[in-house]
Amino acid sequence: MLSSADAARRLAAEGPNALPTAQERGFAAIALEVLREPMFLLLVAAAAIYLALGDLSEALVLAASVIVMIAITIRQERKAERALEALRDLSSPRALVVRDGERHRIAGRDVVRGDTLILSEGDRVPADAKLVSAASLEVDESLLTGESLPLAKGVGQEVFSGTLLVAGQGRAEVFATGRRTELGRIGLSLASLDSGKTALERETARIVKLVAFAALALCAAVALTYFATRGDMLGAILAGLTLAMALVPEEFPVVLTIFLALGAWRISRRGVLTRRMPAIEMLGAATVLCVDKTGTLTENRMTVTQTPQHVVDVAALACELDPFDPMDKAIVAAATERVLEKRREWKLERDYPLTGTFLAMCHAWRSPSGLVVAAKGAPETLLRICGCMEKMAEVERAAARGLRLLAVAEAHWPAPLLEDPAAYPFRFVGFVALADPLRASAPAAVALCRRAGIRVVMITGDHPGTALEIARQAGIAARAALTGAEISAMDDAQLARAVETVSVFARVRPEQKLRLVAAYRTAGEVVAMTGDGVNDAPALKAAHIGIAMGSRGTDVAREAAALVLLEDDFAAIVDTVRLGRRIYENIRNAMRYIISVHVPTAGMAFLPLAFGGPLVLFPVHIVFLEFVIDPACSTVFEAEESDARAMDRPPRDPEARLFDARMLALALLVGATLLAAVFALYSWAVASGRSEDEVRALTFAAIVAGNLALIFVNRSYQRTGIEMLRAPNAVLWGIAAATLGALALAIYAPPVASVFRFAPLSAGDLAIAVAGGFAGAAWLEIWKLSRARA
Repeated sequence: MLSSADAARRLAAEGPNALPTAQERGFAAIALEVLREPMFLLLVAAAAIYLALGDLSEALVLAASVIVMIAITIRQERKAERALEALRDLSSPRALVVRDGERHRIAGRDVVRGDTLILSEGDRVPADAKLVSAASLEVDESLLTGESLPLAKGVGQEVFSGTLLVAGQGRAEVFATGRRTELGRIGLSLASLDSGKTALERETARIVKLVAFAALALCAAVALTYFATRGDMLGAILAGLTLAMALVPEEFPVVLTIFLALGAWRISRRGVLTRRMPAIEMLGAATVLCVDKTGTLTENRMTVTQTPQHVVDVAALACELDPFDPMDKAIVAAATERVLEKRREWKLERDYPLTGTFLAMCHAWRSPSGLVVAAKGAPETLLRICGCMEKMAEVERAAARGLRLLAVAEAHWPAPLLEDPAAYPFRFVGFVALADPLRASAPAAVALCRRAGIRVVMITGDHPGTALEIARQAGIAARAALTGAEISAMDDAQLARAVETVSVFARVRPEQKLRLVAAYRTAGEVVAMTGDGVNDAPALKAAHIGIAMGSRGTDVAREAAALVLLEDDFAAIVDTVRLGRRIYENIRNAMRYIISVHVPTAGMAFLPLAFGGPLVLFPVHIVFLEFVIDPACSTVFEAEESDARAMDRPPRDPEARLFDARMLALALLVGATLLAAVFALYSWAVASGRSEDEVRALTFAAIVAGNLALIFVNRSYQRTGIEMLRAPNAVLWGIAAATLGALALAIYAPPVASVFRFAPLSAGDLAIAVAGGFAGAAWLEIWKLSRARA
């Protein structure tokens, strides 16, 4: 058996159990993508024109700016890449291995040659291995062979990396990992995070294209106007390039990339892994959370209580050889040593799995005196077979106390094995009573969902009485439970009507979850669904947000889900919904800011030319503003904490666009009022007879001040400025201080001022410029305050 020290040495010597993915991007690849961005191409073109004009200092400044902006962008991209890489590693298949004589759940990439794997139904095999024990084990090898039918596997046979256990369980010793596996040799790669474009990314790309086309047309018009009025071809091209740089909203895709990647990282810190980025977008729109009872609302800490010992011993014979289910673990732990010896010494002839018609686990053992068949499961199944249906009253009484009762039955059979487990002459032995306490955090989390307009629905395989009692403790309002049998008797239309009022579903089979998801979707709900088993995968795929259980979930469920819940705690799901609302709102605020800030910048690149006044903005000024805009939109807004009232608002409409008419109109209006304030200051400065360099410095100071004001007012559209002053955001104050320091340097340091074509401003002029810039956006705070009081 491998030790942890040996495993660490082999991992270092042979490398991780992973295959190269096409999604990995190095420094050079990211740099090449950055250099293709329109903003950098425009900067390079402007630098070349300054060289042609003989203005070496301006050309060098722009060239240096290109290098700095490339460095900043690469750092942001790498930060996002690292966040996604970490999530890929975390959300890759897990492996249960035996090291130092104990079981450990580790990442699949950490499996090494010589590890002993514990394999169960639903697991994705992490490496090539040879079976040392197997019980009814079947493997789907379609990934390697294309063969759709599962293959039965026995001791001594090999199982291969990437294949899927569809039935049974076993142990296997790893003999090849990573590139050396069969999967590695044929050049396939493991499933990883979805890299497809999200709905937000597609919508943003459409907006960027529209703006780009409009910018090209305006730039051409500006260049022609400049040449027609001033007769300077290179100056005309430079004016056109300046307007293009002011208009191109290259920050949009940057915001989405960083917000979604870092949002997934923030969610992972709450114990929830993101496998598909669209789930982050949908979290804020969820209207129904369908959750399991066991392990999600409860602690999944099963204990046997109020049960005679002989009943426990018979139930232990109906548990898996390597128990992984919490109930099986609790029963085996409570069994006597005598029955544990039987489990080791007797031969398991047949393992009858739970089915839709036989809701019980059944094991047929070869004992010295013949076959001993033990079964445990749903009381209504075994009591019916044993002819003891009058004992159901005892089940109802226990369920009302929150206890789960499993019926236990036994049969002695001398003849050959039967195909139908219900045909054995079972004798009722008794009930095993199991208790699983409610999580302490569940009632508060359910109450928070109710405030947020989200229905919490419990779906369980438990008895209706047990389910209703746990629902009562958790605060889920339910007068009655709908059972799996009743669901089967309903058509789709009836079920769609039923789910509008029912909040507890009991004795539900995994495959019925798919019908429930479809029913909620038909009713117009946005559904989040939890699941852990192989049969849960279709429902997880069909839900808007599929959530797999990490600690007890199968790899099949993890791969089908959009999110993976590491600790299986319902409160973590609610935290994730809150974070999803925060991420979407912060993206929306950042987009508002980007739209608003481009209006005065583009306007002051065009209006002075149109009115025949001195030009204010040149490429170097746009670069200065970009050094404010880029970090502001990608860090200030991303770091913004969610509003304390975020969970007091109803879910957002999933069909609502990010760039809806109201959002665009308000953002453009804020930008237009700031442009009006800046242009008024510009006109006043020109009329007062100030020099061209003074006019430029005063106007630019107003634009920078207005830019900072826009950052501040766009932090939240729900909270007023006074509230926001109490909300910590260290990045905001850092950027504000750096921006004002850089502005002072550009105006008052002669070598820098000469590059910007500024003349020093008096304290009074500087105060007027700053006040004018802030005043241009101040009305939005007044509007927010009036809304808050309404």
